[in-house]
Amino acid sequence: MSQPEQSLNVLGQPLLPCSFNPLTGYFRDGCCRGSAHDGGQHIVCAQMSAEFLAFSARMGNDLLTPRPEWGFPGLQAGDRWCLCARRWVEALQQGVAPPIYLAATDEAILELVSLETLVEYALDRP
Repeated sequence: MSQPEQSLNVLGQPLLPCSFNPLTGYFRDGCCRGSAHDGGQHIVCAQMSAEFLAFSARMGNDLLTPRPEWGFPGLQAGDRWCLCARRWVEALQQGVAPPIYLAATDEAILELVSLETLVEYALDRP
């Protein structure tokens, strides 16, 4: 039986985990890796900011409110979370994109945003 292919980050290196507390990722394994099953493409490892959390709530995705029935603790500024690629791009266009971690962001985001733009928002610049 073959092993699944290793996910790569935007730097072309093995994808690092984003967060275990709170536990994030489409598979709730701490990683922002892409999957054909994940329609939202939760592949951007971002550090939440108050501005982004307010923006996300205005856009219909309240990340602040805990949802125990889904095992979701609610997020605060400073938490790391795997964001949907298109939501991060929307936030970028509105001037409220939160900073990201390149080493924990799946390379698939490069289909929507240049590496140069991502580096501008990176907390772990190369």
